[in-house]
Amino acid sequence: MKSNLLMNFSVDKENSTVNVKREFNAPISDVWSSWTEPEILDQWWAPAPWKSRTKKMNFKEGGQRLYAMVGPEGEEHWALADFTSITPKTNFKYLDAFCDSEGNLNVDFPRSDWDVSFDEQNGSTFVNIAIKHENLSDLEKIIEMGFKEGFTIAMEGLDKIFEAKK
Repeated sequence: MKSNLLMNFSVDKENSTVNVKREFNAPISDVWSSWTEPEILDQWWAPAPWKSRTKKMNFKEGGQRLYAMVGPEGEEHWALADFTSITPKTNFKYLDAFCDSEGNLNVDFPRSDWDVSFDEQNGSTFVNIAIKHENLSDLEKIIEMGFKEGFTIAMEGLDKIFEAKK
């Protein structure tokens, strides 16, 4: 089922940034929780049929989320989020990186700087995401890996969670 909710995905090559604006049919408190609580994040963060599994998460400035994307064959791709700034129900920022299961960074892959903002309008919540990369080639590597397609599928998984709550 294709969502009729707003999903804007644009690439700003000049600034090596991906911008995503996504509408959710849910109040801001529910959307904020779904992005900041590991029990809910694990239900949608990976594009189906993959699953997200959080090993540890401390959602505070200076805290981290260490998690795996687990594939249908049980393969694991680990990632680490280092939270750099949190303004409750409004915005949070983090540095994203690929790593091993202990959180040791994989230096073959670039880190990206995520800036996630939340805004409620007319009963919908809009999430604005800016994902800044160090340079254009880092950005292009992520796009080639299927980031847009995977992220779109994950967002639709989050829609299903909100639909089930109604």
